[in-house]
Amino acid sequence: MKKTLVLTGGGSAGHVTPNMALIKELEGENIDIHYIGSKEGIEKELISGLSIPYHSISSGKLRRYADFENVKDMFKVAKGCTEALWILKQLKPGLVFSKGGFVSVPVIAAAKLLGIPIFIHESDLTPGLANRISKRFASKIYTSFEETLQYLPNGKAQAIGSPIRREILSGIKEKGLEFLGFDRTRPVLAIMGGSLGAKKINEAVRQEIEQIGGQFQIVHLCGKGNLDPALEGRPGYRQFEFLNSELSDVLACTDLMVTRGGSNAIFEFLALRIPMLIIPLSRKQSRGDQILNAKSFEEKGYSLTLQEEDLTAASLAGYIALLDKHRESILKQMEESRMKDALSVMAGNIRDKLQQN
Repeated sequence: MKKTLVLTGGGSAGHVTPNMALIKELEGENIDIHYIGSKEGIEKELISGLSIPYHSISSGKLRRYADFENVKDMFKVAKGCTEALWILKQLKPGLVFSKGGFVSVPVIAAAKLLGIPIFIHESDLTPGLANRISKRFASKIYTSFEETLQYLPNGKAQAIGSPIRREILSGIKEKGLEFLGFDRTRPVLAIMGGSLGAKKINEAVRQEIEQIGGQFQIVHLCGKGNLDPALEGRPGYRQFEFLNSELSDVLACTDLMVTRGGSNAIFEFLALRIPMLIIPLSRKQSRGDQILNAKSFEEKGYSLTLQEEDLTAASLAGYIALLDKHRESILKQMEESRMKDALSVMAGNIRDKLQQN
């Protein structure tokens, strides 16, 4: 008899892509996988490309400040709990797995009321608000960072790293160089500003394109609507809004990376052994989680950090040169990392838990 697993998480790609990795890891097994997400969030768009049922619920945003919208969203969360209760009663899952995000809270609350076991994974160094609410209900909590354990209940939490998509690790360098039209004699610098790109990073790169382009072949993921027509056709420079199937091959030929500080991305680059310059979102743009992620990686010797407030065209070029100078020492630290195969650990524990129920 098939066991049923419910996944939840959303609000940003970082709350969804690890679930997508889990789906691909478990597909083809005797497990019936369902996803509960919001009605209009990015999770609906991402999961729709997979062959699993998607169930929509109402969800409100979890804000850390006083706002009248919080009052309205309380009713949305309550409605979401009712909807999640109905869905879970119909599905009767043996386990709910959550990657966080505000949509996960009603699902976790409903699962707790129904006595369904709950597993959680926290990507960032400090738990997000949704996981801080949900942690008391979970029977198991996984973390990407060892430092996160101090914020979680003893006996429940285990640091395993971030679940890495298998396809990301299977790229072929020669295919990446061919796709980009680059030659193998010059190093490749990738610049990735996250799922929406990063306007300030894009501007800095373009202002120093002569200097940076003199040292590296550049592949620049700019984000939707951020291409610069004036740079089209420039030798040794390729720009894209984003990459899909070609991404793994492009990463396979990448020597250095400029990136934001999202946990899933930087753990992928660690697994691929790509030295990083991390430019985390500032506290004005986020709760500061990327700053802490970047600090942890820099302290471990995996990366350098350039704060958003210090980002200029000149500072970016200088830090890229510094990253290149320290490339070998960073690679040595990366090789010595004790990162586990988080995807295998979680998938194995999910299988075991489903067999018990």
